[in-house]
Amino acid sequence: MSEVVAMAGQAYMRQLQAHPLRTKAITSGVLAGCSDAVAQKISGASKLQLRRLLLIALYGFAYAGPFGHFLHKLMDRFFKGKKGKETTAKKVLVEQLTASPWNNMMFMMYFGLVVEGRPFGQVKNKVKKDYASVQLTAWRFWPIVSWINYEYMPLQLRVLFHSFVASCWAVFLNLKAARSIADTKKA
Repeated sequence: MSEVVAMAGQAYMRQLQAHPLRTKAITSGVLAGCSDAVAQKISGASKLQLRRLLLIALYGFAYAGPFGHFLHKLMDRFFKGKKGKETTAKKVLVEQLTASPWNNMMFMMYFGLVVEGRPFGQVKNKVKKDYASVQLTAWRFWPIVSWINYEYMPLQLRVLFHSFVASCWAVFLNLKAARSIADTKKA
């Protein structure tokens, strides 16, 4: 069994080396889809909503993976040759003040408009109501993840690490979105 895992890891690394953007996009899509399946089950769905799962996987594939790929390349270029805890802290700060708010807004808008198919006005009101809470929670969680990512992960594995942790974060966002919908329907 360990040989199979080692071979799979080597094959993944070869794909990552040969086709970094494609590999990161596929990985992010698969992890996003898996996280949605988990979120649906945790929220009590008796049957998986396949359309929703595929749309979340599409988000990971078409947006999250490529965004992460280019973000980490840009950060590496911006801080080229700089190392140490101070540089790591600066990278975390830049990411948390730029990419984090943007990505949370994008996910909330995508989820409401595309996944749920709700009208813009309704999605806008939901984002207005929930965004601050989501972002403040993100700022309690993601700086630690970003620190580990920049301090210990090589550049080629940062999107994989981030995508794996993001799949857990997406469970939180999915559950928050579902709870908000339930509250909206009660009102």
